[in-house]
Amino acid sequence: MARINYDFHELRSFVAVAELGSFRAAADELSISAPALSRRVERLETMLGTRLLERTTRRVSLTNVGRNFLEHARAALDELEGATLAITEMAAQRVGLVTLACVPSTVYYFLPEVLKTFTLKFPRIRVRIIDESANEVLTSVIDGRADFGLNFIGAQEPGIEFSPLYRESFVLAVRRDSPLAGRRRVTWSEIRDLPFVSVARTSGNRLLLDVALAKSGIRVNSQYEVSHISTLLGLVEAGLGVAAVPRLAMPTDTKHPTLAAIELTKPTVERTVGLISRHGRTLSPPAGQLVSMLRVAAKAKAKRVRRAGTN
Repeated sequence: MARINYDFHELRSFVAVAELGSFRAAADELSISAPALSRRVERLETMLGTRLLERTTRRVSLTNVGRNFLEHARAALDELEGATLAITEMAAQRVGLVTLACVPSTVYYFLPEVLKTFTLKFPRIRVRIIDESANEVLTSVIDGRADFGLNFIGAQEPGIEFSPLYRESFVLAVRRDSPLAGRRRVTWSEIRDLPFVSVARTSGNRLLLDVALAKSGIRVNSQYEVSHISTLLGLVEAGLGVAAVPRLAMPTDTKHPTLAAIELTKPTVERTVGLISRHGRTLSPPAGQLVSMLRVAAKAKAKRVRRAGTN
């Protein structure tokens, strides 16, 4: 008899559709697109050589074979989940080290909470953080100093897997007593003569901004240059100028007493932040758990930022 190698994602997709009775609802549950979900189920049906679901314009139902296979799929997923839990629980009892490389601005406000939860689950696993420039983060992952990284470059790098987490725009950071603070948006041309605090030319964020502004023929009045976003925000708080920062680098969960963020347009500058790892590298169970926690935290943070931006 031919051996069938089930794909975890295909099994999980089939079970989600079967239980929710809808491709759209299942796609939302799994955080993927409906067409991608449909392709997963179709691949599973092709591999089995039979229909598992009957599709109509209004509803999805199980075929007789599908009802029988659903129980086996659930059992397989339960077994895999149990095995994964056992491995992670064993890992929690070991002394070990997880090394994360990250651009400071990508995790400035949600990393501490993730690490707090991670340490409770893995009290004997130490975490080392390499918080450096985008190029240094990429190099740390390539040469194996870091298990994985959080970065906005690396998608085109050979041997690197880039998994997008979220897309964010740059906003203008100003003091709340600034005449601009009451504005919802401001153009780059309107701030070109204001004292500007920028990150160093070696920064990946600086490169993104310089390229976008050069294309628009805009120059800003760079009065101060710093190495880190946290220092940049400190100078803005002190009233030394304004600055363009990634939206998630701004405090948004509570109303900051000093700083305000304003949408920057004409041009709108964006970046995509993702998880980077060496192609083919298998993460340790604790490192894999930290990656999962970061995915959840990044998604929740991005939702809060979007809500704050619409209020």
